[in-house]
Amino acid sequence: MSAVQRPATVTVADTASVDPSAADVGRQIRRAALRSLGRAVGRSVLVAVATFAIVLVLWVGVLTVFGVSPFIAKGPLDVWAFLVTVDGAEENRAALAGKLAVTLRHAFTGFVVGLAIAILAAVLFRLSRGAESALMPVAMLLRSVPLIALAPVIILIFGAGSELSVAVIGGIVVLFPALVTMVFGLKSASPQMLDVVAVYGGNTLTAVRKVALPGALPSLFAAIRVSVPGAITGALLAEMLSTGDGVGFSALQNVAQVKFNDLWASVVAVTAISLALYLVVQVVETAVLARMGMTTDRRN
Repeated sequence: MSAVQRPATVTVADTASVDPSAADVGRQIRRAALRSLGRAVGRSVLVAVATFAIVLVLWVGVLTVFGVSPFIAKGPLDVWAFLVTVDGAEENRAALAGKLAVTLRHAFTGFVVGLAIAILAAVLFRLSRGAESALMPVAMLLRSVPLIALAPVIILIFGAGSELSVAVIGGIVVLFPALVTMVFGLKSASPQMLDVVAVYGGNTLTAVRKVALPGALPSLFAAIRVSVPGAITGALLAEMLSTGDGVGFSALQNVAQVKFNDLWASVVAVTAISLALYLVVQVVETAVLARMGMTTDRRN
């Protein structure tokens, strides 16, 4: 009997000395999450710097190669001077900031509306194949019609200058790419996990809530990344055609009034904000997925 009990005693002692405590495991998980977040921030900063450098090179290169008149085309130094160094630069920055605030508000409205509808529709499609067969062609129709042609009809229906028309125009820009991405994410749920829910008596809604939606978080963040610049584009279009304010309408005025410095400064500011928001979403995605125990490595 002693020969039988002795290995068991040694095994228990060895296990106690080797296995880390729960606190150690928690610290290791937090350190891994912080390392993942740090790598994501580092990658985002490198991407931002590289993108900024590429844009500057292309910007200067296009103006130089095509010989665009300096009266019309403004380079990086011209925009820097307009916003920073010339007399009245502070007033220029204040005016641009006010217009950007309006555009970002419009973009946020379209973003929320479009993304919310996309998520609800994707869940509905996951629950009912009949709903997907009936409604997906409508979404594809909205996507296939050029928004510049559809926008006047939307404005006539919902009223020029109304927030509702802005929400509809921005929502249409966001809706289709977000919907397709979310539908794919919800359909990629683990069959084994779905079987577990079914074995324990869960219905389809429970499977979607417990398995499909958490598993679709990477797809949700991908949809958000795509939707951010799309929402800004929709806001600019709505401002040009409907609201008469913000950066979109200001751009039309700048062209008509030959204010090319203002125009180029607006373009640069909108582009920089779109890039910054995209990178912020990427960092938040990494932090959330690391917290959920999901991989965020995009190299694979």
